[in-house]
Amino acid sequence: MSHNISYIDATQYEAEVLDSKQPVVVDFYSTECPPCEALAQKYEALATLYGNDIKFVKIFRQENRALADKLNVRSSPTVLFYRDGKLVGEQLTGGIKRAAIEKNLAELIPAERFAALRAQTPLTEREVDVLILGAGPAGLTAGIYTAQAKLRTVIVDRALAGGNLAITHRVSNYPGFPEPQPGYQLAHQMAEHARKAGVELREAVDLTAIDLSRLRVTLDGVESISAKKIIVATGSSPRPLGVRGELEYKGKGVSYCATCDAKYFEGKHAVVIGGGNSAIGESLLIAKFASKVTIVHQFDVLQATRELVEIARLQPNIEIVLSHEPREFVAHNGTVDAVLLENMKTHERHTLACDGVFVFAGMQPNLDGVAEAFTRDEYGYIAADDEMRTNRPHVFAAGDVRNKKYRQMTTAVADGTIAAMAISRDLSPKLAA
Repeated sequence: MSHNISYIDATQYEAEVLDSKQPVVVDFYSTECPPCEALAQKYEALATLYGNDIKFVKIFRQENRALADKLNVRSSPTVLFYRDGKLVGEQLTGGIKRAAIEKNLAELIPAERFAALRAQTPLTEREVDVLILGAGPAGLTAGIYTAQAKLRTVIVDRALAGGNLAITHRVSNYPGFPEPQPGYQLAHQMAEHARKAGVELREAVDLTAIDLSRLRVTLDGVESISAKKIIVATGSSPRPLGVRGELEYKGKGVSYCATCDAKYFEGKHAVVIGGGNSAIGESLLIAKFASKVTIVHQFDVLQATRELVEIARLQPNIEIVLSHEPREFVAHNGTVDAVLLENMKTHERHTLACDGVFVFAGMQPNLDGVAEAFTRDEYGYIAADDEMRTNRPHVFAAGDVRNKKYRQMTTAVADGTIAAMAISRDLSPKLAA
């Protein structure tokens, strides 16, 4: 623990924060909080670097709820920034990155002083056996296997552990759980299993450099990790439609995550674009909040399973519009309030009023910065053999980022298992005997 971090409670807040002659950073944390654990190492490192100029404070939110509520702190961790006793900069919550904290620190002290201190940031270097890019089901499963094989394993992720599983409403077909499970709960259990197995997790980090030829990555510009083997398990993300207004109003009425945003549609009208399993499954979640859900699909029939389609058709507040595509997301007051639709048969267009749009139009592989290093299929997914080996020596691909017919949590777990077992046999010859 850095000596430049002070632990205080609500009774000390005024003296230590509001009356402080130094700028102050306050971290409201909780116990049994994975995002808090992900932040802790970064917070300590920054306190060591900037602690002579900025005061770093931690407050245990669970025992100081009145103060937290007064400051509109609703979740852990939440980081606040003060100068001359007043809040400045952006309030940070959830999977907080080092870069986001430093951006706010730059507002607390003179620019020249900040630049001088930042230039003193040490670069640590280490070597491990296995480096896994991506902490979704594939990456976490692979990590569990390699760590249990006594291989030094580090998993890194740009977000918090869990991948798309962490924002999946319910999982109803994972073996061993006959009752549907919240996605975030399964993600948490997988991450905890990996930690218990001995995996080191680096969450909410920026991969500032990736060198697959040297099997090396740099995290946040401060930590260089070299490995004997790398598994790329970075998953996939929602594919944008390319419709006018989509990027402009992302987060302002255009959403790709029902688990994240359905709760904001209480009593409202939501339009869902798509007709596959994700679109219909998420529509059922949205329909629990919204007064009306209109599903818009480009084909004559929905592509989801018969079971899901039948359930959706039974919902009194779900309407299905087939053979239509969106042409524009329209906003008049800064947020989407209508969708311009085109009939694919008649090519007539009409405007559908709504309170927001959810887009579920397929996925694309997350390969920022490394896509050109791999042989890929026509859709951009990494080509890998039956042991998950790619065209790059000592580099494997697992989960939704690789080319395969079915992308499910169970197939991601299987990919992670196979890659880990192949690596274990490569690095531990005795296992191959």
